[in-house]
Amino acid sequence: MIANALIVGGGVGGMTAAIALRRAGVDVTLIDADPDWRVYGAGISVTGISLRAFDDLGILDRIRARGHVGAGMRGKTVAGQTVFEPPVPENPRPVEQSGGIMRPVLHDILSSIVRAEGVTVRLGVKVQALVQDDDGVDVGFTDGSEGRYDLVVGADGIFSQIRGMIFPDVPRPKFTGQGCWRVVAKRPPEVDRTEMYFGGPVKLGINPVSADEMYMFILEHVPDNPFFAEAEMVSHVRALLEPFGGAVPAVRESLTDAAQINYRPLEWLLLPKPWHQGRVVLIGDAAHATTPHMASGAGIAAEDGLVLADELKRHDAVADALDAFVERRFERARLVVENSVMIGDMEMAGDMSNKGPTMLGATMHQLQQPY
Repeated sequence: MIANALIVGGGVGGMTAAIALRRAGVDVTLIDADPDWRVYGAGISVTGISLRAFDDLGILDRIRARGHVGAGMRGKTVAGQTVFEPPVPENPRPVEQSGGIMRPVLHDILSSIVRAEGVTVRLGVKVQALVQDDDGVDVGFTDGSEGRYDLVVGADGIFSQIRGMIFPDVPRPKFTGQGCWRVVAKRPPEVDRTEMYFGGPVKLGINPVSADEMYMFILEHVPDNPFFAEAEMVSHVRALLEPFGGAVPAVRESLTDAAQINYRPLEWLLLPKPWHQGRVVLIGDAAHATTPHMASGAGIAAEDGLVLADELKRHDAVADALDAFVERRFERARLVVENSVMIGDMEMAGDMSNKGPTMLGATMHQLQQPY
């Protein structure tokens, strides 16, 4: 087992890896480029694979207490009428459930455990140089400090600096043609599970994220990848919501401030094997950034952190552990990324068949298998 490790990036994957490695007895340092270690304030869906990973990490009770965990979903027409509501399994396992939580709340839960476990956290710092030999990695930081580590984990997101340092020639993330709008609003009591609206001009869904809040996501076809000025966001989203009924009109009426809205163009990346060079390895979005069509990006990032620690415990040689990690993770990540992108392509093509939902259901069933 390695003695020390540097985690670059304080998101879900990086924090999960830091916690799991620290519990395995590794001296862990986590750095994040943001001096305030912030996350944007929208909600996040958590599917069964996320809940299982959080359960394995020992934080599921905190997720339940501060977010929303349940089972089942409702399919609705554009007008808001319920057209299907599958039965909920009795006493479902975490992997058979779903839910939502505010990103800052999830960040608070994970970051508090990172600090409680004794991980050294350094903020406002980036890696400036990496020099490897057979026994370790010498790292120079932007604040002038240096360190030597048995392992460096690049968990620094879709535009990973570490990926660029070890694999400078890999393709950049690709824009899909869709953009995602997210809005947080008050939750009426009847919205007690995920709701999906079918047949509208945009894809729209609602997910509870706490006892009194929900978040709405809207996927819009924006092939030219336009920039949306803050001043136009409210009117633009209100126009997108105008055709919908159900719980949507109340959200539309409550939209008055661009601060209530988050927008990002959807991009994806699947790094070919290997995801490591020497003693530097990539996890999460740095290796496999997906779109939100399966709501599984956080889940597979958390799984990465848990599996990485597990393989390092199983193997004496770091190279063997990293090879085993990638072999264990690649096909699962590929399934999520490629199928998510395919579902988005169907939506943009106006495919009204059942192919997308069928693919989603089959993929989620596959992901229930052990990671």
